[in-house]
Amino acid sequence: MAVATGARERDVVYPEDRLAWPQTILMGLQHVMAMFGATVLVPLILGFNPNTVIFFSGVATLVFLAVTGRKVPSYLGSSFSFLGAVLAIQGGSTSHHDLAYGGIVIAGVIYFLIGVVVHFVGINAIRFLLPPVVTGTVVAVIGLALAGAAWNNYKGDLLTATITVLTAVLVSVYLRGFPRLLPVLFAVVVGYLVSLFDPACQAANSACHISFAGVQKADWIGLPAFAFPSFGDPVRQFSLFWFIPLILVAENAGHVFAISGIMKRDLSPLLGRTFMGDGIATTISGLFGGTGETTYAENIGVMGVTRVFSIMIFVVAAVAAILLGFIPKFGALVSSIPSSVIGGIELYLFGLIAVIGAKIWVDGRVDFGKRANLAVAAIPLILAAGGADVKFGDFELNNLALGALGAIVLYQILRPGHVRDTEREPAEIVARE
Repeated sequence: MAVATGARERDVVYPEDRLAWPQTILMGLQHVMAMFGATVLVPLILGFNPNTVIFFSGVATLVFLAVTGRKVPSYLGSSFSFLGAVLAIQGGSTSHHDLAYGGIVIAGVIYFLIGVVVHFVGINAIRFLLPPVVTGTVVAVIGLALAGAAWNNYKGDLLTATITVLTAVLVSVYLRGFPRLLPVLFAVVVGYLVSLFDPACQAANSACHISFAGVQKADWIGLPAFAFPSFGDPVRQFSLFWFIPLILVAENAGHVFAISGIMKRDLSPLLGRTFMGDGIATTISGLFGGTGETTYAENIGVMGVTRVFSIMIFVVAAVAAILLGFIPKFGALVSSIPSSVIGGIELYLFGLIAVIGAKIWVDGRVDFGKRANLAVAAIPLILAAGGADVKFGDFELNNLALGALGAIVLYQILRPGHVRDTEREPAEIVARE
């Protein structure tokens, strides 16, 4: 491959290296495709404006690249970690987006402050609070807590929803190379086409009905629909959003380590900056009507396939996303995706989130032979699955927050139990068990 400023290894293009502009543009657009399906799915689930969300994914990426000194190649898109908290604060209504934006801003500020601490203190502070058994549990809690929302959309039309989810699964398992990284995009396109031609979807009240009225009315060119946060219920907003940065820390750190491994360059000294960059990006997005942001595993997958880490490629991807934000007709087309198709994707993605929690346990070699680890994982999972919700005046801990807090607190309470579990049990106890 042609490189403008030569890479040190023929098959690797490092962040500071440059490809020729035609290659840079094409690879940048490839990263837009990789992030597209998941990034636009979040506003569809939450009722946010797709144009605004895609616009701020580009802005967030540019902010992140600047804060990390153009040394950490990543694309930032809509974070699924915010879904439960946003749905809770909105109460199923689209009239409380302002409170959701305020919660996103609160989470962004907390995330930034965590980044400052990590930058000056080091990652050990995070490891103390969030060992793999805790992070895996908190991530699994998100998937389980959202299961009901996925099924509510899925059951609206079983045919289109099932075809959608099967498409996602088949693409992720059987395709190879770059297409394998786009299961959401393939699934939405297939589900959309089925909805267009299925006679059962022609009824206006059908869950798989597609209306082009919004597309016809939308302009080709226009400003993104900016919206602004409200902090009218700060105690409840804090109580529902405080734990999300902890999840993002674990997610972002995992992504940085993954990029380090693929690129064979240690990026761990930049972890504090990556958290700060993501925190600032999330804050800016929430201030103007966007979603919470996070680094995207899909784009890391693209880097793993291409071995190209040039920062300019991500600049091109970010600019392309920003330009898409100025096409209202694009946002209207995205908004026309029927709820049953969204339900099919949700069933797959929310399930993946839960299983990714288990993957964190496996990768972290969590020993569930230890009773302490069993307790740390077991209780939060049931709180999440059972829809637990506790209120103290305006302060609310829903099943997501209770699960996250339960995992963190239980681990600290049972920390001495980890030492106890390393000791050999008396022979008579082992035989009895």
